[in-house]
Amino acid sequence: MAVIGKSLRQLSSVASGHIALRASLTLLFLSWPCPSLGKKKLYIGALFPMSGGWPGGQACLPSAQMALDLVNNRTDILPDYELELIYYDSMCDPGESTKLLYDLLYTEPIKTVLMPGCSSVSTLVAEAARMWNLIVLSYGSSSPALSNRNRFPTFFRTHPSATLHNPTRVRLFQKWKWTKIATIQQTTEVFTSTLDDLEQRVKEAGIEISVRQSFLTDPAVAVKNLKRQDARIIVGLFYETEARKVFCEVFKEKLYGKKYVWFLIGWYADNWFKIKDPSINCTIENMTEAVEGHVTTEIVMLNPETVRGASNLTSQEFLGALMNRLGGKNPEETGGFQEAPLAYDAVWALALALNKTVAPLKAKGRRLEDFNYNNHDITAEIYRALNTSSFEGVSGHVVFDAQGSRMAMTLIEQLQGGSYKKIGYYDSSQKNLSWFGNDVWIGNSQPYLNNMTAVGCMMALAAVFPLGIDGHHIHRSQFPVVCQFRLWLLGLGFSLAYGSMFTKIWWVHNLFTKKEEKKEKRKHLEPWKLYATVGVLLAIDILSLMIWQIVDPLHITVEKFTREAPKGDLDVLIQPLLEHCTSEKMNTWLGVVYGYKGLLLLLGIFLAYETKSVSTEKINDHRAVGMAIYNVAVLCMITAPVTMILTSQQDASFAFAALAIVFSVYITLVVLFVPKMRRLITRGEWQSEQQDTLKTGSSTNNNDEEKSRQLERENRELQKIIQEKEQRVSELRNQLVERQALRNRRRPSSGTNQNHSNPSPPSSQPDPKSLLPPPGYPNPASDNHSSLPPSFSNSSNLYQADSKISRNHCHNSQIPLLYK
Repeated sequence: MAVIGKSLRQLSSVASGHIALRASLTLLFLSWPCPSLGKKKLYIGALFPMSGGWPGGQACLPSAQMALDLVNNRTDILPDYELELIYYDSMCDPGESTKLLYDLLYTEPIKTVLMPGCSSVSTLVAEAARMWNLIVLSYGSSSPALSNRNRFPTFFRTHPSATLHNPTRVRLFQKWKWTKIATIQQTTEVFTSTLDDLEQRVKEAGIEISVRQSFLTDPAVAVKNLKRQDARIIVGLFYETEARKVFCEVFKEKLYGKKYVWFLIGWYADNWFKIKDPSINCTIENMTEAVEGHVTTEIVMLNPETVRGASNLTSQEFLGALMNRLGGKNPEETGGFQEAPLAYDAVWALALALNKTVAPLKAKGRRLEDFNYNNHDITAEIYRALNTSSFEGVSGHVVFDAQGSRMAMTLIEQLQGGSYKKIGYYDSSQKNLSWFGNDVWIGNSQPYLNNMTAVGCMMALAAVFPLGIDGHHIHRSQFPVVCQFRLWLLGLGFSLAYGSMFTKIWWVHNLFTKKEEKKEKRKHLEPWKLYATVGVLLAIDILSLMIWQIVDPLHITVEKFTREAPKGDLDVLIQPLLEHCTSEKMNTWLGVVYGYKGLLLLLGIFLAYETKSVSTEKINDHRAVGMAIYNVAVLCMITAPVTMILTSQQDASFAFAALAIVFSVYITLVVLFVPKMRRLITRGEWQSEQQDTLKTGSSTNNNDEEKSRQLERENRELQKIIQEKEQRVSELRNQLVERQALRNRRRPSSGTNQNHSNPSPPSSQPDPKSLLPPPGYPNPASDNHSSLPPSFSNSSNLYQADSKISRNHCHNSQIPLLYK
């Protein structure tokens, strides 16, 4: 589009009578993209860094184009519109981006939204966007400074803020009991603001930053200073190209090995230290040796679940389609490959937001195609739609916080043997650090309790065998031992299996059905409390069984039945005998045990029903546990009385008890463990708890949905407050304008009466024109925009709604006013 526009400007300056010129103009106008099938086009202005400090556009651009193709082919999203991307290579350079931003804004067609990449470029674009009433949606900006709503009122990003790394770093420092660290950073805003945030966090944690070094392009002196001041735990904040320079110097200074721990950013390419770089004089072997063992923190950028989100693609299908689009390029050598899902979801977030604005705008008599750089209402609707975005993307669940930043989890990796290994996840919102070794979703289900359930189930199954043993199989003198063994296996198996499930339901009910003032305790569920509860239940069983066996031990009794004559003419009678395990006060002991266990079963059913709609990450399989409790309770309550009735019918009693035990055990194991096994198989690797909480659409854990609903409620309340404040500000502003107008009317007359001379020359008063934006851009207006942040609403009042863009009236002397 930009090339065509440039060609039109060049051709329009030539004599219109030339035949070749007219033919060229005709060809250009015919080739001008026009909406297909009656669709109206909406244009997105984008800056993709194809080179520079972060060449993320190499993968993010194809990803965004892929998303646009899918959006434009959908009939349920923007059916009357077609999105088109107009993009330039920003080279991740603010200076170059300034020129490109002018090209985007001063060249037709009008862009509805801007999509920059690098943080430095996004800072420039987002700060200037308010002057044109433009929403900015970034896919690769991590600078914490961009979270300032006053400075960047219309900015959103699908890439989380870099400050999300800092809670993870601090938590690791605390875990490993480090009290003194050092830092080295590249002097750019993103790393400076990140380091400022880190300094504040480590100070609160009682950790000292003993050395702080920075560099612009050459890190040699900074690395030498780290060595001179004996830095051991070092946090490095720099782009990938500078990282190679740093570690080349690290190799020369021998600032690596077992005595040193380096913390780096995790969004470098996996083989970043193996890429040949003419700016360094270290070999690949040198670099590999220097970087070995360093730890990285990285925002989770790919949905670990095999679910289909808004685009109807799973994360793995997206990766396959992206690889095809890249034409066989090596992902490790393609800049921005890790961030590609964020660019993909950014386009989908924009498309869904625009689709959400169609109906509200229609109710106001507006349309998306009516957008111009002075239109407040359309910008306000787009802002509102993006601010309430909530959908499942290929990068995980997409939702923005109050500052327009994406919320996500942090992955911890370490370079081991030349390749990165996942070692853990950290959830800063829950302050929960988990290490690999268990599936994280499995970790959230309290795996030790699951192990207890499995052990209890195995003990209950093992009890089936002694239930079927009688004097025919063993000597009568050994039969009391079998009786004891049978009793202890069933008792302890029930306590472990059912007790661990009951414990989960008990604590979920205890923590999540409290009054509002006590709900804060949810965050403080300690695993030892769960284990202690199981221990108490197990101790009660052990104590009761020991008392039973000491006071009234089990022994064998023989029940004799009526003698029977066998078939045939035999001069014999058969005496049926049935051996029982019993004690003197058997009914009393059974009453105590059945009463205690029965109460636990009834209470478990009640708690399972009460907590059926509760969601928690601490025990995320409690619904499955509830189903297992229903199963165990029903079978136990049926089996216990029936076996007592059938006590004299050996075969029927054994069959009924054995089948009840087998069915209850296997149903419990299937309900609790098959979903976990399926997740492991479908996901192909052991995942972490925090990675799973990224997903909202899970049938077993919808805690993020609750968070999203809570954020939406808070957002609506804040919008009401903002609307009231804006109304008050508007009233005060009108009063101020009226007072100023009254003073202006009084001033000339006062000067004439007192001085009897002409009014002051115009030069003594500020020229109103000097206060206006550059020619062709909006003038002050009095629209009320309660749906936007105050800073945006205030700044947008600088424009006049009927003004139109005109690049022909742009004067060079007034261009600097654009960025004030």
